Amino acid sequence: MDLSFSDEDIAFQHEVRTFLAENLGAGTKDRSDRGLHPGREDMILWQKMLYEKGWIAPNWPREHGGPGWSLTKKYIYNHEYFLSGAPQVSPFGINMVGPVIYTFGSDEQKTRYLPDILKSDTLWCQGYSEPGAGSDLASLRTRAVRDGNDYVIQGQKIWTSWAHLADMMFCLVRTNPEAKNQAGISFLLIPMDAPGLTVKPIIGLDLEHSLNEVFFDDVRVPLGNLVGEENRGWTYAKFLLGNERNLVARVARSKHQLNRLIDIAGKEVAYGGRLLDDPDFSRKIAKAEIDLMALEYSELRYLSRELAGGELTAEPSMLKIKGAEIAQTIKGLLVEALGVYGTPYETDEETAERNDGAIGPDHAHGIQADNLYQRAATIYGGTNEIQRNIIAKMIFGL
Repeated sequence: MDLSFSDEDIAFQHEVRTFLAENLGAGTKDRSDRGLHPGREDMILWQKMLYEKGWIAPNWPREHGGPGWSLTKKYIYNHEYFLSGAPQVSPFGINMVGPVIYTFGSDEQKTRYLPDILKSDTLWCQGYSEPGAGSDLASLRTRAVRDGNDYVIQGQKIWTSWAHLADMMFCLVRTNPEAKNQAGISFLLIPMDAPGLTVKPIIGLDLEHSLNEVFFDDVRVPLGNLVGEENRGWTYAKFLLGNERNLVARVARSKHQLNRLIDIAGKEVAYGGRLLDDPDFSRKIAKAEIDLMALEYSELRYLSRELAGGELTAEPSMLKIKGAEIAQTIKGLLVEALGVYGTPYETDEETAERNDGAIGPDHAHGIQADNLYQRAATIYGGTNEIQRNIIAKMIFGL
């Protein structure tokens, strides 16, 4: 196992650091640091800047508009990107549906959708989970029935992140109710302004609007919006989930937040001195730092295996479990570091409307909201319970 970078890799690492330092706006970084949800306009502005640099889609091959980077360069870029405090690029277009379209889609679909995904001219959302079909996604019931040159869709999706900001949805629908669950599912592309499609907000634990219900009442989409073959959508869905694994450990994001925790603990007062000097709290920080270091070396080990031509099985599931747990631990410690100011909670909108200043120190704003939002980190992207089932099956043969 070789965990060292070449001179070329180190030069690229410096280039990435320099670009981010010179182009990441202070306001954008501040909202990302605080865990506040980005607005649509700010998100698009930053993503267009990455597009102009040619770095918006690090995992895409060159022939489809990506940089065509090696596995090592992809790792370096993603690590430096999140270590800088930059906000996550909206994943639904770039990381999810884009690779499905350029791998399985028609030439017409590639020409129509891929450029707008790269330029952030179209934002996407994911229509997967349903009431009664979350972790057991293959039991989904939303139907799509052929009618002439269209599919007619009837059903409901839930927990649909950012559907209220999206222009398009990629959606799993049941096209053959007689087949076994996985065999009767298709992958459709659906405009969010289609007649009969309704989006209703779900207010999360953080009291913010990022989640939604989506209802389909005889929504019609052309047959040409089917990706690949009918009833093979489960194959494409598994491919899509596999493309998420390069970010699943959250190492660099957690390292950035850990540094922020240390900075805040150095400013907060406890027992007549700095909170950072309190033995009990510093022990908690050290435990999180050690766990994060172990996770990072596991991630590098798996990268080394892939570079040597090996394949990963359930290793991404292990990274996902531990990465989500560490992220939640750090969020909880940030709240703990605030002391009494970790209790009062206002939404971002309420704070912006105040004319008497925020409650507590400035660095308190956003911490509790992000802590509450990240309670879902062990649920989204496949619950930790499901990840343990994958590990039990693929590694232990249970």
